[in-house]
Amino acid sequence: MRVLAAMSGGVDSAVAAARAHDAGHDVTGVHLALARNPQTYRTGARGCCTLEDSRDARRAADVIGIPFYVWDMADQFHENVVDDFVAEYAAGRTPNPCLRCNEKIKFAAVLDRAVALGFDAVVTGHHARLGADGLLRRSVDLPKDQSYVLAVLTRAQLDRAVFPLGDSTKAQVREEAAARGLAVADKPDSHDICFIADGDTKGFLERKLGSAPGDIVDSRTGEKLGTHNGAYAYTIGQRKGLDLRVPAPDGRPRYVLSITPKTNTVTVGAREELSVDTVTASRVIWHDSATPVECEVQLRAHGEVVPASVTVADDALTARLHETARGVAAGQAIVAYRRDPAGDIVLGSATITAGVASADLQTSGGAARA
Repeated sequence: MRVLAAMSGGVDSAVAAARAHDAGHDVTGVHLALARNPQTYRTGARGCCTLEDSRDARRAADVIGIPFYVWDMADQFHENVVDDFVAEYAAGRTPNPCLRCNEKIKFAAVLDRAVALGFDAVVTGHHARLGADGLLRRSVDLPKDQSYVLAVLTRAQLDRAVFPLGDSTKAQVREEAAARGLAVADKPDSHDICFIADGDTKGFLERKLGSAPGDIVDSRTGEKLGTHNGAYAYTIGQRKGLDLRVPAPDGRPRYVLSITPKTNTVTVGAREELSVDTVTASRVIWHDSATPVECEVQLRAHGEVVPASVTVADDALTARLHETARGVAAGQAIVAYRRDPAGDIVLGSATITAGVASADLQTSGGAARA
């Protein structure tokens, strides 16, 4: 095939491009310039979109012996990822920008351009597997598995994707990179959010949205317990940084239960009030035909899986959890997996709209977490 290898400047994408080249494909490397001002994005171990990363990607392409280009996609990235990130927090939701980047940039804008230029597929260094049946599966290296952030891809996008690393562990990838003479063999993984240079998400949002003081209230009594400078700075399940002026009667810590932008209110309560047993979601991407289906669901990146019965109807997904979950935040993805001897299969994904409190909590004042 004639394939386009997306090269971030890290070790994974470099080895993925090299493996595609070894497999006999006609490979062209491309680095995505995503920052309008590269100096404002993270560098070193924290980066994935900087000038430093572009140079590392070019050097890797030279070692592999493939053509290399840089595509400026800063405007698309800013509109579809950065602006979306800010808008989601302003609406009281908790987005996953890496998931949105995969959906809107790497497997929409990039793939569309690649196909228009005559490429058959896009190769990336994601740790996930595509079986001979075309189904997306978890990586063999479960701690590094990235199927969760790829579950937003459509069937058409998966049909033009190649993930060469899914059968390897991260340690094996680094060893191979060193054996190939790739300088990125020991380059640290990128972490956190690439477009927030100092890692201060709260400060970034305050600069974008401004100060918006409001109340922090008790879930049971409605009593005002403190104030905040912007509800966007909080997420469901948060315990630290609440700065509450009224201690809990039982002395236990309180957690963020809900965020209501309309009233600019953050509601807090006991840890057990975070428990939900039903999750609703929209914007469904579903690859399995029949529902309800018994499966496992993952409710956030690197989160634990929970057994559930999932139903999809009219672009809405409902997951009835067989075990209660805590910290379910609107805006995150719910991804459904089916156990399979060849590795967990992604059945589909959707964007969480709410978690519904367990029946025993509903009767005593529990409510949807949205």
